[in-house]
Amino acid sequence: MIATTRPEMSVSEPTLYVAFELAKKGWQLAMTSGFGVAPWLRRVASRDWRGVERALVQGRVRFGLPAAAPVVSCYEAGRDGFWIHRAMEERGIRNRVVDSASIEVNRRARRAKTDRLDALKLVTMLVRVCYGEKKVWSEVQVPSVAAEAARQVSRERTALTQEQTRLTNQLRGWLATWGAALPRRRTPAWWTTVRDWAEAPLPVEVQARLARAEARLTVLEAQVAELDGQQQAAVTTAAPASALRQLVRLKGVATTGASVLLDEGLVWRAFRNRRQIGGLLGFAPTPYDSGESVREQGISRAGNNRLQSISIQLAWNWVHWQPLSALTQWYRRHFGTGKRTRRIGIVAVARKLVIALWRYVTTGVVPAGAILKVA
Repeated sequence: MIATTRPEMSVSEPTLYVAFELAKKGWQLAMTSGFGVAPWLRRVASRDWRGVERALVQGRVRFGLPAAAPVVSCYEAGRDGFWIHRAMEERGIRNRVVDSASIEVNRRARRAKTDRLDALKLVTMLVRVCYGEKKVWSEVQVPSVAAEAARQVSRERTALTQEQTRLTNQLRGWLATWGAALPRRRTPAWWTTVRDWAEAPLPVEVQARLARAEARLTVLEAQVAELDGQQQAAVTTAAPASALRQLVRLKGVATTGASVLLDEGLVWRAFRNRRQIGGLLGFAPTPYDSGESVREQGISRAGNNRLQSISIQLAWNWVHWQPLSALTQWYRRHFGTGKRTRRIGIVAVARKLVIALWRYVTTGVVPAGAILKVA
């Protein structure tokens, strides 16, 4: 979501602006008191909050600010997540988490990049944002602790299913080198019954490798089943008016799809309009129109990868299970012929569908022509 364009405080209010450049061993702090004031750099050990507080005190003294002057800070979203943001807010520091991809960069082919330069750049942008400049950067919406914890289930399930696919493809590849194929129905110890190109049993070493891979697949299947049970239990125990129960009532929307949508922020991100949803989802056109050259560069893949993946799956399910809905009818009118056009059109359906589902769970407006499941 784009940073607010209104100033947070009066321009004349003395404020300490701090940008954190985070690293594994140490944090670089760039501090200033406003426009035209050269930033001051301090370095503290990673997670050393006493050192941070000492640096802030020193920064107020250096810039001649009152001891009680407010502190506004920012840092780039990354591997440290949001615990640093929560720690700053707890200490009375107004913090912003910045989307790294939205930070301005020099377009030269080769440029200097150090933690020091990044911190200096970030603190000057922070001052511009706080003084009301528009569209300086994009900020990351920080989830609550409960929302961040809840999405671990759907994210773990996605990782496990990807691992299942990888292992299954490996089994196919190993068997292909011996002129064999992976059985569609794998019985216990199936690798002992597989024959190579000469109708001979597979070597003992190959069978042992297949057995170990199958054992890993068995563990993965059990873990996926456990997570599926957790998601189903969440639906069962959810209140009838909850967003989760509302979504699974729609034909074509299953428990997994609804869980991913909600875990990735369909509700807790508090979108104000459809454009903000589209900004998170991506799937936008990327035209190139410069001088005499005009062309379409294709669909942008910038956005939340998990939302993109599940939205495409939901779009195909929607077209199949909701044939009378207005969205499906629109899709068939515009993209009904040709395999390639259908695959392009399903991306547009995915974008429209996520917006329609957001309206459904936030305002109760059922997508036009949609069928609800029988209770």
